[in-house]
Amino acid sequence: MRKAVVPVLVGLLVVATGCTGGGADPAQQRAESVTSAPDTALTLVADADPVASAVSASRALFDRSTVAVVARDGDDAAALLGSSAAVGLGVPLLVEPTGGGAGDVVGAELDRLGATVVLVVGDTGAAMTSSPEGAREVVPVAADAAAVEAATGLDLADADPVPADGGPVAVSALDPQNPAALRPVDVGGSGSSTAEDSPADGDATVPQVDRGDPLTGTVVLASGSPESLAGIATARAAGADVRLTGGQTDPRGSADVVTALSQNRPDTVVALGADFAGVQGLDWKLRTAVEGPQLPGGGQLLFPQHMMVALYGTPGTGALGVLGEQGLPESIQRARDTAAPYQELVDATVVPAFEIIATVASSAAGADGDYSAESDVETLRPWVEAAGEAGVFVVLDLQPGRTDFLTQARLYQPLLELPHVGLALDPEWRLRPDQVHLTQIGQVGIEEVNQVVTWLADLTRDRALPQKLLVLHQFQVRMIVDRERLDTSRDELAIMVHVDGQGTQPMKQDTWRVLHQDAPAPLSWGWKNFYDEDSPTLTPDQTIAGVQPTPQLITYQ
Repeated sequence: MRKAVVPVLVGLLVVATGCTGGGADPAQQRAESVTSAPDTALTLVADADPVASAVSASRALFDRSTVAVVARDGDDAAALLGSSAAVGLGVPLLVEPTGGGAGDVVGAELDRLGATVVLVVGDTGAAMTSSPEGAREVVPVAADAAAVEAATGLDLADADPVPADGGPVAVSALDPQNPAALRPVDVGGSGSSTAEDSPADGDATVPQVDRGDPLTGTVVLASGSPESLAGIATARAAGADVRLTGGQTDPRGSADVVTALSQNRPDTVVALGADFAGVQGLDWKLRTAVEGPQLPGGGQLLFPQHMMVALYGTPGTGALGVLGEQGLPESIQRARDTAAPYQELVDATVVPAFEIIATVASSAAGADGDYSAESDVETLRPWVEAAGEAGVFVVLDLQPGRTDFLTQARLYQPLLELPHVGLALDPEWRLRPDQVHLTQIGQVGIEEVNQVVTWLADLTRDRALPQKLLVLHQFQVRMIVDRERLDTSRDELAIMVHVDGQGTQPMKQDTWRVLHQDAPAPLSWGWKNFYDEDSPTLTPDQTIAGVQPTPQLITYQ
C-alpha cells in the first residue's frame, strides 16, 4: 500500500512521566512492521524540529510497527545507538522532546503505528503508556551496546567512533542485516555516561520483529542536516536506499546521487532535511537526475564542482585562435595538456574545453545581409561529438552581426541538445543596422539576452539535460545594456560573464574589477589569456594566484 504524506509541522506538548506499562510479556507477543512507500513521486520531509522530522519520516515509510525505538533529542549517544537498534529491528526511530515526556505528536505516532512495545534508549522520561489498544510495554535501556543487545537480541558489530558531525553519514551506512553499534567519538568503549541513570530492565525485552518488505523502489535524498538523523535511521530500517547530498539541495550536484538515481530509477523519492524547505523546482531537478546524462567531470551542475580551461577558435583556421591551429585529435590533446596544470592548483575538477566560434563576424554583408558567417551544424558536429566522447566540454560562440542572438542560437539547437554543449554570446560583434565590424564595438540590450536565457533554460529542462553554460563576453560596461536586469533565476543555466579583454595585466585587472561592480547574482566568471596580445601572458600559477575571485572558465586565444 502507498500513501500520501504531510510533513509534521506542529508544536509539541510535554506529557507527564510514568512507569513501565504492565501489559503482556513482549516475548509472547507477535511483533511486525509494515513498510509502505508514499503514493507521490516526490515527498518532502523538511521539518526543522528533530521530533517532527522523525515523525514525518515514520509516517512516510511505515504503515504499522508494533515495536518502535525512542531516543531523547540532544542525547547523541542515545540517538546513534537508537539508530543501530531501529535499523537492526526494522522499525522506526522517534525522538522525545528535550523537556521530557513523549509529547503529543510522538504519542500520536505511536498510536498510528500500533506500537505496543517501545525500546527507549538513554536517559528519557519515556512515559508512553497510553494506547487505544491498552498499555504499552516500555523497555528502557542505557545508551550502551551490551544493554541494547540484551534487550533486543541483536548482535551489533563494532564500529569506529562517530565524529560530532558524522552522525548522518554513519547512520546512512548502517546495514539492516548486519547493524553496527554506533557511538560518539567522546564515549569510550561500548559504555555510556547514561548507564546508571537509565539501567536496562533485565526482565524486559523486545520481541523479535517480522520486518516489512524492504522499500527497494524508494530513494531517500538526505541533506545530512542534524535534525534528519532519526529519519535517516527510519529510512534504512525500511530498506530504502539513502543517499546523502552533502548539504546540497539540488540532486544534480552530486555525481554519486545522479548515478544512483539513474541506475535505480526509483518509483518514489523522499527529500529529507530542513534544507529542502522552499527549494524551487525540486521535481524537475529530480527528473533530470534520473533521466539525464552527466557532464564531463561528473554530476549535472557546472560550478563550483568544475573549472574549465578552453581553447578558443574555429576548426580549420588558426587565424581566429589556437583551436584551429591543429586537427581534431591534436586539438583534444592540446586542450587536455592546457588544462592539466590547473588541477594541482584548485580543488574543483578541471575539465578541458573547446570554445568554437560557430558564427564568425564578417567584413561583408553576405547573402543574408547580417555580416555573420554561420557554420553549418553538420560541419561542426564531428568536432562537437568527438570532444564529448573525449570528456571535453564545448561552448558554441555566436558573433551575430546585424541579426539577433536568439535567431542564431536556434540554428544550433541540434548541438545544444547534447549534454556537454553550452552557448556563448559575444556582444562585441552584435551590430546595429547602420554599423560594421571593426569600426564600432557592438552591444546588446538585456531583453535580447534574457530571450536567450528563457529559450535555453526551457530547452535544458524539457530535454532533461544537465546544467547549460551561457557565457556573456564582455570587456566594456557598455557592451551589455542594463546588465543589472539579467535574468539569473533559471537554475537550468550557469550564466557567466567572461572578461576577455587583452593588454597589460594592470589593464586587464582593472577591467576585471570594474565588471564585477554591481553585477547581478548569481553569476560565474571567466578570464581569457591571450598568447600574443597579453603583456605578459600569465602562467597557470599566476592566473590562479593573481585573478581573484578564481575564474571558473579560463580561455586561451
